[in-house]
Amino acid sequence: MNAGQLAALIAAGFFAVLACVAMVVLLRFGRLVSAVTRMVTGYRDRADLLIEQAQEAVDRTNAQLARTDAITASMDQVTANMAELSGHVSALAGLARGISTAVSAPLSGMSALLFGVRRAVLVRRSLAAAAAAAGHPAERLPVTQPAAITGTITTVSERAEGASGGRPPAETQRRASARRREGAGQR
Repeated sequence: MNAGQLAALIAAGFFAVLACVAMVVLLRFGRLVSAVTRMVTGYRDRADLLIEQAQEAVDRTNAQLARTDAITASMDQVTANMAELSGHVSALAGLARGISTAVSAPLSGMSALLFGVRRAVLVRRSLAAAAAAAGHPAERLPVTQPAAITGTITTVSERAEGASGGRPPAETQRRASARRREGAGQR
């Protein structure tokens, strides 16, 4: 074996080692490529699932927006109806005031009449009681105006005295006015 053959043998050995190393590198690279392929496939499946979920969320959002638009449209309609209703109510308010005035006018007149009759009966009874207390028959008592109408303040006994002829009614009024002035002076 000469030097050329030895060099060829060493080169063949290096070539065999280099071929083995290349085979190992290629096997590992193949495994790496298959792992990357599996990983990309898994990511793609997950991405498809995420895209489907996002699409469902977008669809639900669109449905909610459609409902919101419907609600907004109905609220606009409700607002228009309320404005129309308030117009009707304000138009009816004047009519209602007129009707209530027309209905209450006879009632207030009737209540004023009943108050007057009640007041007259009470005045008549008090005069009769005063006359009875003074020993005068009630039939002889003249009808006098109550103090609220005449503006004078008289006691029951003064009314009975004035009605029985003891003093004239004008004198009774003067005495009552004098008493009021005296009472105001004492205060």
